[in-house]
Amino acid sequence: MTLNALQLRSDFPIFERTVRGGKRLIYLDSGATSQKPRVVIDAESDFYSFTNAAVHRGAHQLAEEATEAYEGARGIVANFLGADVDDIIFTKNATESLNLLAYAMSNAPSDNRFHLSSSDRIVVTEMEHHANLIPWQQLAERSGADLSWFSIDADGRLDLNNIDAVITKNTKVVALTHQSNVLGTVNPLEAIVARAHEVGAIVVLDACQSVPHISVDVKKLGVDFLAFSGHKSLGPTGVGVLWGRSDLLLDLPPFLFGGSMIETVTMTSATWAPAPRKFEAGVPNMAQAVGLGAALTYLESVGLANIHEHEIGLTKQLLSGLAQNSDVRVFGPRDLEMRGGVVSFGVEGIHPHDLGQFRSRCGRLARRHRARARIFRCSLMHLDNLYQEVILDHYKRPEHKSLSAVYDTEVHHVNPSCGDEITVRLSLSKQGLIELTWDGVGCSISMASASVMAGLLNAKSLPDASPILEEFVSLMQSKGTSVGDEEILEDAVAFSGVSKYPARIKCALLAWMAFKDASVQVQSK
Repeated sequence: MTLNALQLRSDFPIFERTVRGGKRLIYLDSGATSQKPRVVIDAESDFYSFTNAAVHRGAHQLAEEATEAYEGARGIVANFLGADVDDIIFTKNATESLNLLAYAMSNAPSDNRFHLSSSDRIVVTEMEHHANLIPWQQLAERSGADLSWFSIDADGRLDLNNIDAVITKNTKVVALTHQSNVLGTVNPLEAIVARAHEVGAIVVLDACQSVPHISVDVKKLGVDFLAFSGHKSLGPTGVGVLWGRSDLLLDLPPFLFGGSMIETVTMTSATWAPAPRKFEAGVPNMAQAVGLGAALTYLESVGLANIHEHEIGLTKQLLSGLAQNSDVRVFGPRDLEMRGGVVSFGVEGIHPHDLGQFRSRCGRLARRHRARARIFRCSLMHLDNLYQEVILDHYKRPEHKSLSAVYDTEVHHVNPSCGDEITVRLSLSKQGLIELTWDGVGCSISMASASVMAGLLNAKSLPDASPILEEFVSLMQSKGTSVGDEEILEDAVAFSGVSKYPARIKCALLAWMAFKDASVQVQSK
C-alpha cells in the first residue's frame, strides 16, 4: 500500500498553522520530537476529561476505568514490540529508562548479577546520544568499571574489526543505539549481541530512532533491554518505555522507592512488587501512557512497512540531490544499506546554524530527516540574502580576532544551546582605554558580533563602553521591534534582524557577555 502523505498531514492539527509570514509549515525535526495526530491529543485530553483517577489505588469506578486505560496502553506497547505485557515499564522518557538501568545496577549488592566492580567493563559506541553515554560514564565512575567503545569508520558505520578486543570476557554491559540520531546508521546487532552474550554481558538498546520507523520485535532482536521515548513516536511528552527480559527484571534492583512499588512494608523493611510495578513508584504518567497507546495504534494503522518504504524513498531522493553538489559533505552512509531516514550534511563555508536559520525563514523547520533535495538547491541559490552586508563582511574579515599575549584578564564563554565559543582578552592602557582581542569558533552571527563589538569598544574607556553594551543588549531583547540607535551602535545595528529569532540571540550576545564579565574582573583588580 502506498502511503498518502497529504492525507496523513490532515491528521495533524499543527499543520493547519503557518509560520514566518504566512508560509506553509514543513516540519523536518522529528528526530528531536514528532508532531502529534489529533487522535493522540484527544486520547490524552479524554483521559483527563472523563477518566482521571490514580491507577491501582482505588476501588471506585473512575479508578477502575483509569487503571484499565493505563494497563490497556501497556498492552498496546507490548504488542507493538512483540513483548510480554509485564516486561513493559513506563518511564518519563528514554533518558530516564536508561538512567533507571544504570542506577539500578549501582544499587545491586555484591551477590547480584548486575553488580559492577573495578574488574568489569562497560562498552558503548562513538555514535551514542548523550542519554546512552552519560549514564554509563557515571556508572563506570561510581563502580570503578572500565569504559570502552566501538569507533566509527569513514562511512559512519561501527568498526567491528576488533569486536573481541572491545567486548572482552570481563564485559558486563554493552549499550548501543539501534539507529543513530545523527548519522542514520542502522547498527548490525546480530554480531554484537552474539559476542556480548558469549561473554555473559547484557545488551541495552536505545531504539528511539527505530521504533517509530521500522517494525521492532524485541525477541527477534535478541537484546536484553530496550528503551524508547513516546514523544518521538507521535506520542505525548513525559512518557517513555523500558522493556527488559523477565528473568533480568526479576533480579534488577529498584531505581525509585515509594508507593505502588512495594509488596509488603513494615516500619523497618519492605519487599518489592514484581515487575513492572517494582519500577513504577508513585502515581505514574497515566494520561501520557494512554496517549502513547493511541500513537502506536495510529502508527500501526498507517503500517510500519509503508512508513519505512516512504521514508527510504525520501532518503534516496535527498542523498541523490546532495550528491549533485560538490560543496556538500554527507556525514554517515551515502547509500541505503542499513540506514534510516536521518541525513546529516555540511555545506562548505556555511555554518549549520546559519543554513538552519535560512530554512526556518522559508517555513521549513529542520534538523533532520525527510528533507527534500529541492529545499537544499533553493537554499544555495538564495543564501546570500540571509545576512546583511555588515554581518557577512565581519564574518569573512573579522577585526581584532587574534588573542593578545599581554592582557589583564581573560574570559571564555560557551553558548550551551549550540556550542559556539568565544574567548575575550581585555587590558586597560595607562590612559584607561580598552585594549580588546578575541578568538572563537561558531556561526556567522556569533563571530561577526564579536568582530563588531571589538571594533566598537577598542580605544574607548569602560564608562564610554557601558552605554554601547546596554544599547546592544536592549536591541537583542526587542524581538525585532527596535532597529537600535545607529549613532551609538554603528555597524551593530545590522543585528536588529537577529532579535526576531530567539535561538540566535544568544549567539549575538555571546561575545558581549564575555566582555561584560571581563570588564567587571579588570575593574576589580
